[in-house]
Amino acid sequence: MIRKTLNASRLQNEVNRRIHRVHEIVEDGVKIRVPRPQKQPPDASGCNWTMKHFGNAIGYERVVDEVLKAVRAEYNLGDADNAKDINSLFGE
Repeated sequence: MIRKTLNASRLQNEVNRRIHRVHEIVEDGVKIRVPRPQKQPPDASGCNWTMKHFGNAIGYERVVDEVLKAVRAEYNLGDADNAKDINSLFGE
């Protein structure tokens, strides 16, 4: 399967969205802090990023791992969030 590419912010948002849609998390009213993805050399599956140190996730590690596994199978981390030159945004 060919992975889609997302920047760090969008990847973080996607993991956050999926975690907070899991019935168990919604039912318990838990807010889990999702860290920024960290680029790494591609692993055996071809995924080039990881996330560590989720906040407020004690007792929900299984859920977080399942979501992370699914998202890592679908997406790779693209280049930096600032792919465009910031000066071009202001016409400079």
